[in-house]
Amino acid sequence: MRILVVGATGTIGQAVAAALQSRHELVLASRSKSREQVDLADASSIRALFKRVGKIDAVVSVAGEAAWKPLAQLTDEDFAFSLGSKLMGQVNLVRFGTDAVTDGGSFTLTSGVLATRPTPGGAAITLVNAGVDAFTRAAALELPRGRRSNSVSPPWVSETLTAMGRDPAGGLPAADVARSYVDAVEGKQTGAVITPKRR
Repeated sequence: MRILVVGATGTIGQAVAAALQSRHELVLASRSKSREQVDLADASSIRALFKRVGKIDAVVSVAGEAAWKPLAQLTDEDFAFSLGSKLMGQVNLVRFGTDAVTDGGSFTLTSGVLATRPTPGGAAITLVNAGVDAFTRAAALELPRGRRSNSVSPPWVSETLTAMGRDPAGGLPAADVARSYVDAVEGKQTGAVITPKRR
């Protein structure tokens, strides 16, 4: 398969690319440091990406940002940024990419554990993660010609916890998280929210 990986330079994105590259042709994209540049917060950038890459069999998105602040400190701009990047950015990958994905192809989006297990400071992230999961289920009902949509909801990633100066034992290694993306791309499920587990 020819697979577009958006967010390929991030911690999970690199692990996903490593897990897929031996069996598939990859087109790697990110906001920087990749062969294909894209800004998920910019709809015209997403449209241009699909125009450049042509036909693909799957899209994997491991991208998008959201504000991390206490609720009382979140501004209108913080919510607009979070909604425009991680939520609408991924929604637009599906909206603008449907014609680029071959019949029976798939979209795999990324939400996160805060969708169902909120934590102080994560209100904006919880909002967008839950939105991604809800959109994934709804889109699966309407995508034409056998195309599928799923989301992966990663727990805390060990490497991210280490970078934050926290105990990585409470997280899951990125390589283990990446296997859920491979399952979503190579499997047959649609409308699923997939929670990675240690293997």
